[in-house]
Amino acid sequence: MKKSDVGTKFSRLVEIMAHLRGPQGCPWDREQTHQSLRQYLLEEAYEVLEALDNNDTKHLTEEMGDLLLQVVFHAQIASEAGSFDIAEVIEAISAKLIRRHPNVFGDAVIRTAAEQTINWEKMKKAEGKSSTIDGVPAALSALLRAWRIQQKAATVGFDWKQPGPVWDKIHEETEELREAIHGGNQAEIEEEFGDLLFSLVNLSRFLDVNPEDALRGTTNKFVRRFKRLEAEFQSSGANLHELTLEEMDAKWNEIKQDEKTRLGAQK
Repeated sequence: MKKSDVGTKFSRLVEIMAHLRGPQGCPWDREQTHQSLRQYLLEEAYEVLEALDNNDTKHLTEEMGDLLLQVVFHAQIASEAGSFDIAEVIEAISAKLIRRHPNVFGDAVIRTAAEQTINWEKMKKAEGKSSTIDGVPAALSALLRAWRIQQKAATVGFDWKQPGPVWDKIHEETEELREAIHGGNQAEIEEEFGDLLFSLVNLSRFLDVNPEDALRGTTNKFVRRFKRLEAEFQSSGANLHELTLEEMDAKWNEIKQDEKTRLGAQK
């Protein structure tokens, strides 16, 4: 697609949104505010993630369009209020990308992605951040927020160099959780459980694993296997409520092994 085509199509999208918000537009669209659209922004972002997880290019195109619409929608609302418009949004991110890539658009020498991450955080600090770990949205899931904050702290050297001490910390936090459980204080149990999760997130960074993606993948796997378990028992006339845990666990292991066999056959 030519650059001119991109500009024309994007302008058309902006015009459509303005029309929908106009006097002859849609009543629902006209009623929306920045606050009322918050839930849709999150939903569309997660639907993009789902399409990525499923390697579904067709739906990825559609979901990215839905997410782009949210940006245009918010910009239109802001334009009507005289705050800013979509052109200012584009100009701001373009300027930021150029400013924060002096190795590409300037004379700075940055050889690795790790060096770029450190330099990026330095520039953000110079732009007015009061803390190295500022800039991580509080609205992120707790798991992802912990991961990002740890990443940022690591850019100034507040991190172990090897995974060994991380494993030690996990064992330490596990024992502290055991002690808290034995003590029976629910507040202490919750605190120690959080400390253990935080340590596991720390390990994920050394393993180059995004903990949010890993947990989402495991949860999806559980959903897939559990639904299959339900379907297989129901097809045989069994009532799940009348089955023992041992019976369900045996079927679970059978399904698990079948998936592994199928996966091995595909490789």
